[in-house]
Amino acid sequence: MRISFVTVAMVVALGSIALADGSGDPTAVKNENSKYLDKEGSPTFKVVPDGTVDWYTYSGYRRYHSECHVCHGPDGMGSSNAPALKDSLKTMSYGDFLGVVASGRKSVSTSQDNVMPAFGDNPNVACYMDDLYVYLRARANDAVGRVRPAKHEDKPPAAQQAEDSCMGKR
Repeated sequence: MRISFVTVAMVVALGSIALADGSGDPTAVKNENSKYLDKEGSPTFKVVPDGTVDWYTYSGYRRYHSECHVCHGPDGMGSSNAPALKDSLKTMSYGDFLGVVASGRKSVSTSQDNVMPAFGDNPNVACYMDDLYVYLRARANDAVGRVRPAKHEDKPPAAQQAEDSCMGKR
């Protein structure tokens, strides 16, 4: 596994940088190697009129349903165990999202004790944090529905290279 302490520390450090307006305007204004970015430079989604989604939204859907839906419910809708991420991403910044996913979160009150484990050392999550963020941001903005996107862009070479590097492949 190629995820190092330094990588996780960087993600956690990024997580402490919060934008005042939460996730902000999701409009894609830039495309870097087929990854769409908003005006703040945060990853975002791109859905064209025929319903085709960008690769990262599609990949995020797949990753969410393999790792996150057990606690956070189908399609980010929440459950009795964990909040609706579809709602959380309406106000959560990219940096905050990275920090919570990498480091976890504990919320204790008199009525409940909620704990999200840290996933910074799980390559099936850590290597795809951007994808998860993009998918959940698209759900939060009602850009994609509750079903698997029917059409998606091809996987860009940059995504394959990042995945190979993160997973320790050459």
